Amino acid sequence: MGLVQWIVVAVALARLAELAHSRRNQARLLARGGHEVGAGHYPLIVLLHAAWLAALFFGVPGAVAPNWLLLASFLILQGLRVWVIASLGPNWTTRIITVPGERLSQRGPYRWMRHPNYAVVAAEIAVLPLAFGAWQIALGFSLANAGLLAWRIAIENRALAERSEAGNSH
Repeated sequence: MGLVQWIVVAVALARLAELAHSRRNQARLLARGGHEVGAGHYPLIVLLHAAWLAALFFGVPGAVAPNWLLLASFLILQGLRVWVIASLGPNWTTRIITVPGERLSQRGPYRWMRHPNYAVVAAEIAVLPLAFGAWQIALGFSLANAGLLAWRIAIENRALAERSEAGNSH
C-alpha cells in the first residue's frame, strides 16, 4: 500500500466517524420535531463518495509521489471541514434535517457563506486526486459532485426558505 491508499483509509475512517456523529445528531433533531427533506438524493451522495474513495484506492498506483503542496491543501481542507461541523454543533448532519422554529446558524463560516460544507467537499473531491496526478478522477468526480450538489442545494434552499418565511432569520 502506498501513501494514497493510506490516506484513503484515513479519510474513509474519518467519514465513518462523521456518519456516526451525524446519526446521533439526526436522532436528536428528529426528537425535537425535525423532519428530513429530500431523502431521495442521499443514497447517490453516499455512492459518489464511496466510489471516489474506491477510485483513488484502486486507481492510483501506490508508488505515485504526491504533490506536497496539494496534499497540504487537502489537510487544510480537513481543518475547514472540522470548523464547519463544529460551527453547526448538534445541528450538523449529512442529511437535510430541518426543525421548525429553529434559527439558522450564523457561526463560523456560516457568517459568510450559506453552504460552506459543500465548498469544502467540492474542493476535497478535486484536490486529493490532483495531489497524486489523478486528474481524470478529479474531473469525473467533480462533475458528478457538481450535479448532485446542485440538486441538493436546491432542496436545502427551499427548506431553509420555508424556515425563513416562518419568521426565522439567517
